[in-house]
Amino acid sequence: MTAADQTATDQTATDQTATDQTATDRTAADQPPAPVETPLRRNRDFLLLWLGSGLSALGSRASGIGYTLLVYWSTGSATAAGLVGFAALLPALVVQLPAGAWVDRWDRRRTMVWANLGRVVSIGSVAVTAALGVVSIPHLMVVAFVDTSLGAIYVLAERVAVFRVVPRSQLGTAIAANESRGRAASLAGQPLGTVLFGFLRWSPFGFAALAHLVALLSSLFVRGDLTAGERKPGRETLRSRIGEGFRFVWGQKYLRRALSLLTASNVLFQVLILGLIVIVKDNGGSPELVGLLLGANAVAGLLGSLCGNVALRWLGIRRVIMTVNVSWALLMPLIALTTNAWLLGLVYALIIFLAGVGNVAGMVYQVRTTPENMQARAASIATVITSGANSLGALAAGLLLDALSTTAAMAVVGAAMAVIALLAVVGFAGRAAAEAERTERAAFDLERKDPS
Repeated sequence: MTAADQTATDQTATDQTATDQTATDRTAADQPPAPVETPLRRNRDFLLLWLGSGLSALGSRASGIGYTLLVYWSTGSATAAGLVGFAALLPALVVQLPAGAWVDRWDRRRTMVWANLGRVVSIGSVAVTAALGVVSIPHLMVVAFVDTSLGAIYVLAERVAVFRVVPRSQLGTAIAANESRGRAASLAGQPLGTVLFGFLRWSPFGFAALAHLVALLSSLFVRGDLTAGERKPGRETLRSRIGEGFRFVWGQKYLRRALSLLTASNVLFQVLILGLIVIVKDNGGSPELVGLLLGANAVAGLLGSLCGNVALRWLGIRRVIMTVNVSWALLMPLIALTTNAWLLGLVYALIIFLAGVGNVAGMVYQVRTTPENMQARAASIATVITSGANSLGALAAGLLLDALSTTAAMAVVGAAMAVIALLAVVGFAGRAAAEAERTERAAFDLERKDPS
């Protein structure tokens, strides 16, 4: 080949390269720009849901303490107050499961609107009768049951609605924000209800009715599509939908293990809460000191929930579960070693902080591993199981603390937590669990890149 031929060949290659580059640039220019995700703080639909549900939760906490105050101050009967409290707690066991099945099938916007409308009417009737000086225990029991039942339906619908208005990549942050909102409502709701009751006896219920009305209106202004996910053809019975939800949860090995660990630790937490009150009282402490320590715990839980999504990103769900449970196993025995209120407060605050972290991480994990048309059922099943554990734990707490000294009882709690921590390590430290986490993470990242 002559020098002239070589030069011509090089020139042709150069021209072809330029042509290819031009075609590539043209193709890239023709592609639509990658969508830019809106931050949660500017996500209008999420903020409407967050605000409405937060005010509704605050109203529920205020009216919850309002029931007890109204009944006891009007009748002087602890039994009557207990009956109303029982009616308010009963839906957690008998309504949660069907609520999950219904919400997975119903339009979420309509569900939230009708649930809040029912709450406005029911709780508003208590505000009216209390203002008239009429206190009827049967009426209060019915309203407490209806209000809490509709609240369970609303909370599940709102939780799944968030799934529709927030990108998958922001779900962790959204869940952390919602968990923090719930803890803040718990922290402020009871004191607010107490203050309102001292001002006017009907005002906690009037405030709750107004809060539920705001939640109703916020649902109406959400622009996103809140319809249910894909439905199966044909008619399904309520029983079959609940059974499908149980089969799904049981079939997810690591979700099942995480839920089992949470259920077991919830039993111990009931002993810890009652134990704190017993320890403070037996050592000459005042109710105000108990209130201060419980308030500090609520703040610690709020901070933990704010850190939950960050911990999940840094450590992954396996390490979060193991770290939280092992840390609890190290902290809980310390309660048996001191009666100093401030040291107890520090230990309890650390335990509750870790609970906030674990709750958020667990909810994010459940959302990521659950199909949209199963979200409400999975959440309701988890709530029923953990609520049952709380009831069992409350019973165990009384029996244990009556049978043993607080030191011995806390030692038993520490030993039980050590067993739970060991199960957490065994269940989540293996190669199979690590591989499952990598697979889930890869699927999640793929869906982030291609939501379709």
